[in-house]
Amino acid sequence: MSAGLAVLAEAMQHTAQFNLNLAFVINRLPLWFLVFALFLPRIAMVVAWVQGVLLPFHLIGIIPPLFWLFLPRILVLYLIYVDQGLTLWFLVHLVVAILVWGGGGHQMRRRSRREYQG
Repeated sequence: MSAGLAVLAEAMQHTAQFNLNLAFVINRLPLWFLVFALFLPRIAMVVAWVQGVLLPFHLIGIIPPLFWLFLPRILVLYLIYVDQGLTLWFLVHLVVAILVWGGGGHQMRRRSRREYQG
C-alpha cells in the first residue's frame, strides 16, 4: 500500500512540476528572419523566399500571397507557429503585431483657421 502511495506521490510531483523554457529555439527559420521580420515582415519574407528558407513550409495556392500582401504579420506568426510552436519568438511577434495594429489607427488632423482664432 505504501509503495503504491509513493508511486502516486512521485507521479503527482512529476506532473505538478512546470518548466518554462525561455531559450530561443530556432528550427528551420533562421535567426536573421526572426529579427528582421519584427521590423519589415514583407521584405524579410521576400528575402527568405529567394534564399529558399520558406520551401519546407509548402506555401502553395493563392492564400499565402494574399496574406503576404494584406496581413504579413499573420503569415509570419503562422510560419513561426508551424516551425516552433508557442515559443518566446511567437509571443514577441504577437506582441509586436498587437502594438503595430493598435497604434496604426492614429491619424493626425489638420487644424483649420477657425480653430486657431478661437
